[in-house]
Amino acid sequence: MADRKGRESPNVKSLLYRVEGLSKTYGSGPSAVHALRGVDLDVEEGQLMVLLGPSGSGKSTFLNILGGLDRASSGHAWFRDTDLTLCGDDELTSYRRQSAGFVFQFYNLIASLTAVENVSLITEISDDPMDPAAALALVGLEQRLHHFPSQLSGGEQQRVAIARAIAKQPDVLLCDEPTGALDSVTGVRVLAALDRINRELGTTVFIITHNAVVAEMADEVVTFGDGRIAGRHTNKVRRPPLELSW
Repeated sequence: MADRKGRESPNVKSLLYRVEGLSKTYGSGPSAVHALRGVDLDVEEGQLMVLLGPSGSGKSTFLNILGGLDRASSGHAWFRDTDLTLCGDDELTSYRRQSAGFVFQFYNLIASLTAVENVSLITEISDDPMDPAAALALVGLEQRLHHFPSQLSGGEQQRVAIARAIAKQPDVLLCDEPTGALDSVTGVRVLAALDRINRELGTTVFIITHNAVVAEMADEVVTFGDGRIAGRHTNKVRRPPLELSW
């Protein structure tokens, strides 16, 4: 059975992404940087996937290509039946607007707008959005709707950014170091919000992190090294963020 956006229910798994031979090179000649070197990866619908690896290992480049923010040099990345590597600019813009949500290390909130107004910016351009207040409630900020960013803690601001990303009901949420600027206690609250979104909405979630402990909350852990996938591990049991051993 599928939901109203056509996504399969959790007990019917299908591939959301199929990646084959994905490579990305910046520059040319002796100074060329090979950010990705022939990455292959299948990702099932509804997974929470953690990407580990040192800086420069290719994690962010990989996520940016999946999110339609960057283009591969070679290889293929299918989102369902659409090969993102063959899409034009307009097609990628439509894909980003309707199917992909983004959360970065820095919150990028508009200082002159309240939390609910920041979220509303996304819902106004989406085809099937959530109510902004409902999105904020999902990340535990129902009492902060009318607070400005300056009145919120770093963790609360990041949760507003998450609410903004999920309010358009994307198929996938791509998170690049979402807790990188936060202390461990605050970071756990942010991870708990991502965990809840994955479990309750069925949104496929990618989390890039340097913190190996975060891997315990994932369905699957992919480790990058030198532009390649260096390892892949499936957790038989996911640990809730509040139970992680920081």
